[in-house]
Amino acid sequence: MYWIDGYVILIGLMVGSFLNVCIYRVPRGRSVVQPRSACPHCNHPISVLENIPVLSYLLLGRKCRQCGAGISWVYPLVEAFTGVLFYLLYLTYGFQTPFWVNIVFFSILVILIFIDLFERLLPDVFTLGGLAFGFVMAPFQSGEFFPDLGPISLSAVLLSYVDSFLGVLMGAGFLWLVAEMYLRLKKVEGMGFGDIKMMAMVGAFLGWQLTWMTILLGSLMGALVGSFYIYVLGKGAKYKLPFGSFLAVGAMISTLWGESLITAYLSQF
Repeated sequence: MYWIDGYVILIGLMVGSFLNVCIYRVPRGRSVVQPRSACPHCNHPISVLENIPVLSYLLLGRKCRQCGAGISWVYPLVEAFTGVLFYLLYLTYGFQTPFWVNIVFFSILVILIFIDLFERLLPDVFTLGGLAFGFVMAPFQSGEFFPDLGPISLSAVLLSYVDSFLGVLMGAGFLWLVAEMYLRLKKVEGMGFGDIKMMAMVGAFLGWQLTWMTILLGSLMGALVGSFYIYVLGKGAKYKLPFGSFLAVGAMISTLWGESLITAYLSQF
């Protein structure tokens, strides 16, 4: 029903508004609860009507009503992006348990994408906190385990935890190995531990197969964008790319379409 689609998107927009708060405040060491949102230029408290996702940005003419300073395009982008992601998750899983687990997962990924993009930082509160949540909730990542919250299969639960644990080892272990080899060969750090901890979190949510796909997709996107920056924009080989942002997008693609991509690939043999 169309009203359910709209409801899911609306929830995503509202969650996206809160994610904006996290993206702005957490790197600055500020609380995401208090004080209420305010203009970063004049400190004018933002009213409810000024805080309607996407719509307020357009109605205010992209400017603060009090001081006239420009409002960053990041705010409506994050809100709209989150709304679209929630809708895609709903189309993929309906209201089965993976939907509820992955809206938390995707919310964390959205935060990490934009913090890494602007700050080159992947805060532990999200990577390690997400790791713990993803591992605990691993059995709920398959609607087959709890289709109607009915009888629980102990063997299925145990297998889901094994897969989650292997995903953690795959994500963190592989990136740590690459980072260590690069350090020994180049004598410079090529990857921060934030990326490694983030991939441990991804592994806890997705298991080892989709974690491997995430690494492949993230590396491919990073290589393509990196080549563009180096050879087209002339940034230089030492330009630091937000690798965590690419990995996060790769994790989203793997969550939504990874199983289908794997099936399509294996069907070729």
